[in-house]
Amino acid sequence: MTVQTGAGSSSDVVDILTTDHREMLDLLSQAERTTDTDQRRDLVETAIAEVMRHAVAEEMYVYPAMEKHLPNGTEEVEHDKQEHDEIVRVMKQLEDVDASSPKFMELVKELKKQLDHHADDEESDQFPKLRAHFSSEQLVDMGSKVENAKKLAPTRPHPSAPHSELFHKSVGPGVGMVDRLMDKLKGRHTG
Repeated sequence: MTVQTGAGSSSDVVDILTTDHREMLDLLSQAERTTDTDQRRDLVETAIAEVMRHAVAEEMYVYPAMEKHLPNGTEEVEHDKQEHDEIVRVMKQLEDVDASSPKFMELVKELKKQLDHHADDEESDQFPKLRAHFSSEQLVDMGSKVENAKKLAPTRPHPSAPHSELFHKSVGPGVGMVDRLMDKLKGRHTG
C-alpha cells in the first residue's frame, strides 16, 4: 500500500519487505541460471548484502513492533530469528566456496529455499497481521525507518551477532561501515 505524503509518496513496510523478498530471490535465480562464475559470485554477494540489510532492519523496527502489538508476536519473532540464523549460516558458508564448485550451487539452492520459505511465512501470515494491527501511517513510518536502517546495516553475515534491536542500533552501523569498507577494498559487489 502506498500512501501519499506531502513530499510525494512513501511505501509502507509491508510493500518494502515484500519487494526485498522478490529482489533477493530474483538475484539467486539469476545466479542459478548464469554460467559465468564471476557473475554468479557477484549476484550471490549482492543477494547476501541485501539479505543482511533486510534482516537487520526487520530486527531493529519490525520485530519489536510485532512483539509488542501482535497476538503471539514474541513466538513469531523467535521463529523468524531462528530462520535468520539458518540463513546466515548458509551465507557464511558461501563466502569460502569457489563459485565454480558444485558445492557453491548447492548452497545457493539451499539459501534460495530457506529465503523462499521465510518470505512465504512473512507474506502469508505476518504481513496481513501487520496490516490489521497498524494504521497506514504507522506502516509508512515503519517503512521509512526500515529504509534508513538498510543504508547503515552490515552487508556480510555475522553469525555470532545478537538479534537485538539495541545491538543493531548501537553497534550495527559501525559493523556496517566496516563491512562496506571491506567490500570496497576487496571489490565485492553488494548492490
